[in-house]
Amino acid sequence: MAPRLVHYSDVENVYDTPERAGRLAGLLRDLRGDDAVLAGSGDNTSPGVLSLVEEGAQALDFFDAVEPDVETFGNHEFDHGVSALRRLISDSPQTWVSANVWDADATTRTDSDRFAADSGVVPSTVVGADGERVGFVGVTTERTASINPGATGIDFTDPIAAARDALDDLDADYTVVLSHLGQGDEELAREVEADAILGGHVPTERRDSVDGTLLTRPGDGGSVVLEIDLEDGAVTRHRVADAPLCEEVADAMRERLAETGLNEVVGTVSEPLDRAESTLFGGEARLGNLVADAYRWKTGADVGLQNSGGVRTGDAISGEITAADLVSVTPFEERIVLAEVPGSALRAAFEWAASPDLGFAEPGWWHAHVSGARVVWNPEKAGVESVRVGGEPLDSDRTYSVALSDYVLHTDDEFPTLEETHRVEAVDIQYDVLVEYVRENEIAPEIEGRIVAGQSPIETTER
Repeated sequence: MAPRLVHYSDVENVYDTPERAGRLAGLLRDLRGDDAVLAGSGDNTSPGVLSLVEEGAQALDFFDAVEPDVETFGNHEFDHGVSALRRLISDSPQTWVSANVWDADATTRTDSDRFAADSGVVPSTVVGADGERVGFVGVTTERTASINPGATGIDFTDPIAAARDALDDLDADYTVVLSHLGQGDEELAREVEADAILGGHVPTERRDSVDGTLLTRPGDGGSVVLEIDLEDGAVTRHRVADAPLCEEVADAMRERLAETGLNEVVGTVSEPLDRAESTLFGGEARLGNLVADAYRWKTGADVGLQNSGGVRTGDAISGEITAADLVSVTPFEERIVLAEVPGSALRAAFEWAASPDLGFAEPGWWHAHVSGARVVWNPEKAGVESVRVGGEPLDSDRTYSVALSDYVLHTDDEFPTLEETHRVEAVDIQYDVLVEYVRENEIAPEIEGRIVAGQSPIETTER
């Protein structure tokens, strides 16, 4: 026999669905053993409704029940700021490994200057399993500071160089990188010597090899766990839905949800609002239309804009809609802002939405939901063919008012032509806007031809 790795990642809002959280915990418990190492590759504390309320501390119920061995940071671990994350690290049972995350005010680059080194974070660690020594290194996307305003005061250095240096210091029978780099895992595999890279950040699954290094990714939402045999590289896929229920975790999440005070029904929807990844990144989506409409309704803007990745995947929303349902759609403490955007910059923003440049993107994804505009795009060429605003062709020389999340102006990872200088004013938190909109309006979003692939007829069903 050889050591087994049990890989989970990007469970994110699983805590908002108590039974799924309980079954994930039950599966991980079942897969434990003296020959197994339980490893997480990031975004296992946030985002989500409970995460927003508890600043990620709801994950401690899960961690205490499962007792993972090792974990690294995803970009969402920083959602609630560094102080909250430090507390979480101190209170959790696993060892946190991170080779490329540093305190920004450090004057040197010794181990004591690593982020949360005083809370137990290390660049690498060795775990014994089945009589063998398995070495782990952790790295996080260096774009984290751009895509997460909560990562203030943190430096994210070159992950490949950091992983290589940390691996060189390991004395182990097997070496593994816990990676939250998304599509960067392929380059990482070509540049470092490791037996396996356990990845995250991208919501799609992966099980293959690059240059002799095994690459795995279980996808998002806590639906799948991967079991890896380090001797022969065999990977077994386990469905969380089929797992036994860990009642203590499910009950803990139910209790926490009940205490949020967000169970009030604020509206109803007759046709379920799909939240599948293929829908949210496939072009126009009814839920995306709802979000963008709410932003434009609140501000009176010409255009409402929502980045597709900011609408979180999950179970479909149907029947009675609670405040918690709407918070779970965009569970971030980000305000909606009104921006004045030149037409040329708005056109370029839509061009970006058609591109494959985002670190967690898959080919053919579309990255925006809109209100007040109609965009025709070409998935094969990853470009935009036409844009209309208010029924008229977009005028590059005109300035348009755009309602969007403050995050979009903060980051240069998404819609880079939309900048802080375009900001006019900030209004309410985005999920509060959604709740207010649903309270005051009949909710029956439809596919209307806002986002059209090529010159094809307007879609009438979700994709």
